[in-house]
Amino acid sequence: MKADIYGVMAEFDNPTALVNATRAVRDRGYRKLDAYTPFPIEELNDVLHLHKNKLPLIVLAGGILGGLTGYLLQYFVTVIYFPINVGGRPLHSWPSYIIITFELTILFGAISTVLGLLALCGLPMPYHPVFNVPRFSAASRDRFFLCIEATDPLFDKQRTSGLLATLEAKEVSEVAH
Repeated sequence: MKADIYGVMAEFDNPTALVNATRAVRDRGYRKLDAYTPFPIEELNDVLHLHKNKLPLIVLAGGILGGLTGYLLQYFVTVIYFPINVGGRPLHSWPSYIIITFELTILFGAISTVLGLLALCGLPMPYHPVFNVPRFSAASRDRFFLCIEATDPLFDKQRTSGLLATLEAKEVSEVAH
């Protein structure tokens, strides 16, 4: 039965009802759930425990890689590949490397930010099972949705639907694959 559906989704009229329902569902032990809202709700992040963010580490790694790339590229060209002694300065004159090193740090950091954000968000995602719920199009306007996935260990279609119906849900729908 779990393979037949993606989960069960409840629709709410206001953000307070959504947050209260999410809190109640988490307190009952459900862990594989997601909420869909037309605007960010800070309280919802706390209830869903969405505080682990890997993006800063990805940006840091991209920036360090960019800085090393810029510095080592210039070092290789001026010291190893094509050494020219200009005006008696040393071949490894690191102050002249600062500008390119800085620029490549920023470039690689920015590129890793965009690619990391897309990867962590699972984008591009042209299809998701929640799009099968007819009323889900209102999620971008004025409705709030909570979906409990069928992969949750506590998921039972009747019990989960009944639980969501008792939590001020306007409508409870099955989410087909």
